Amino acid sequence: MKFGVIVFPGSNCDHDCYNAVKDVLKQPVEYVWHQEKKLDHLDCVIVPGGFSYGDYLRCGAIARFSPVMEAVKKHASRGGLVLGICNGFQILTEAGLLPGALIRNRDVHFICRHTDLRVENAKTPFTNKLKKGQILNIPIAHGEGNYQCDKKTLTELKKHGQIAFTYHGENPNGSVANIAGILNKSKNVLGMMPHPERAAEAILGSADGLGILSSILNTR
Repeated sequence: MKFGVIVFPGSNCDHDCYNAVKDVLKQPVEYVWHQEKKLDHLDCVIVPGGFSYGDYLRCGAIARFSPVMEAVKKHASRGGLVLGICNGFQILTEAGLLPGALIRNRDVHFICRHTDLRVENAKTPFTNKLKKGQILNIPIAHGEGNYQCDKKTLTELKKHGQIAFTYHGENPNGSVANIAGILNKSKNVLGMMPHPERAAEAILGSADGLGILSSILNTR
């Protein structure tokens, strides 16, 4: 399976994602500059964390206009996999690939620590090696990870099994319904605030993120 990791001005988790795919999953991967307009040769596109364009306007608001995002939309529309992590999640919501929005954390502080996640849907390309209800220990690192949506959208997310992960035990940022990650209706696009690439090897303190990354390989 061929992976691509998008690089925006300000991305800082692109190397982490690249290394997780190359050195842990042992899969071919390449960096994709944000000006790229074609992703036809890729199976899974990762939109990594960081501070795209410095997040000067609003997290992901400028990056969503980069040429590569039109290519990402086409990739998703034909069934290609898209994984947005942290700032990548913010970009996917800004681009309309996922519903809702990410706003400032409840306490308006940047949070960087491990947190527990609960798997809510284990029947997706990103969770098929996990079990519903399984608890994962994966780090977060964000200042605007507070996921919000209106009541109608939340009802739809629950109805269609689009909530992939929720925070377990505590809600670190104030997200509605403890949401930590959501899917599109087709289940081929996942946006999540926690960083699975930072929990892909035991030496990092947890290897629980590997279950998410390796699930992708089951969709060959």
